[in-house]
Amino acid sequence: MDKVRFGIIGLGNMGSTYLGMFENGMIKDGVVSAICDINPEKLKAAEAKISREGVLSFIKYEDMLSSGAVDAIMIETPHYIHPEIAIAALERGIHALCDKPAGVYTKQVREMNEVSERSDAVFGMMFNQRTNVAYAKMREMIAEGAIGSLQRVSWIITDWFRTQYYYDSGNWRATWAGEGGGVLINQCPHQIDLISWIVGEQPKAVRGFCKYGAWHDVEVEDEVTAYFEYENGATGTFITTTGEAPGTNRLEISGTGGKLLAEDGKLTYYKNLTDSAEHSRCSTEGFKKPKCEICEVECPGESTGHAGIINNFIGKILGLEELLAPGTSGINGVDLMNAIELSGWQDGKRVTLPTDEELYLELLNEKRKTSRLKCGIERAAASTEGSY
Repeated sequence: MDKVRFGIIGLGNMGSTYLGMFENGMIKDGVVSAICDINPEKLKAAEAKISREGVLSFIKYEDMLSSGAVDAIMIETPHYIHPEIAIAALERGIHALCDKPAGVYTKQVREMNEVSERSDAVFGMMFNQRTNVAYAKMREMIAEGAIGSLQRVSWIITDWFRTQYYYDSGNWRATWAGEGGGVLINQCPHQIDLISWIVGEQPKAVRGFCKYGAWHDVEVEDEVTAYFEYENGATGTFITTTGEAPGTNRLEISGTGGKLLAEDGKLTYYKNLTDSAEHSRCSTEGFKKPKCEICEVECPGESTGHAGIINNFIGKILGLEELLAPGTSGINGVDLMNAIELSGWQDGKRVTLPTDEELYLELLNEKRKTSRLKCGIERAAASTEGSY
């Protein structure tokens, strides 16, 4: 095929953003051939932005999938129906690129992955932060042994400030029934994914301490502090909120060989000239640290973001490259998010991974029963520039 024909399902903030990327020429070898949204006003607004003739509009995604008008879809709907739509596409042999998160709970994501394994269609996740050159370099250096044995992971990601207006912009936002969670499942799936992607392994257990509606009139978590345990005894912390300004985005990963620090667009390497564990065993002095060299790491290439993931996805469809973010990898982040939530619901109880998916779904469904969806609220798509 010359160009991969895309259907965008969901024309809210992100769906509209991706439509703009196609229109602005940021996507190579792909065109939008169809759009879909259950809201006719959003469809109308999107149609006005399309310069190409012959693009079809649909209210129901099933009609789009049956139309023969698309080779691939982008899933930009509320979280609960991500797996449902992906499964419907993959079973029809239509390639699917799913926005984060892969789903709300691991049981539905696992079922989606099983369908993907049986399908010849390409399945990808919109983990755009995997294109960030600093994070990619950290992953590479850790895999090569630059920090020695893992000791600590620390991510403070508190620059997700959101207003009450944001939460009131859709009736599904920040509700257990509509979204399935708060800051963990909406803002942080990229960071939750990156923790395991960069380090190369999932924590074996977590404790989650969540505050629900701490800074906003919402029923879900808008502040979280989580504690991680790793197989080799290393520990980690993950701190996030949508109620703090100006906020911080600081990722530090330490080991016996040194540490890597990503902050303010820079990657700094603190290299121990002697492994700290070996130095501790062999030193005849009580307070002397290993000598350490500090350098700013060059991160070659370009952080291509969302457009990079879409172009990579097209490259896989055309047989030109491998996926940077395979769809089946999305379950790791959902599992970690579920573990943090499950611990938070149980006052910080230690939860081992993989999470007990039946227990998680049982407790989530209890919350969904009393969830308060906001009636009659559905605002136009807003600009997402500077929000990720």
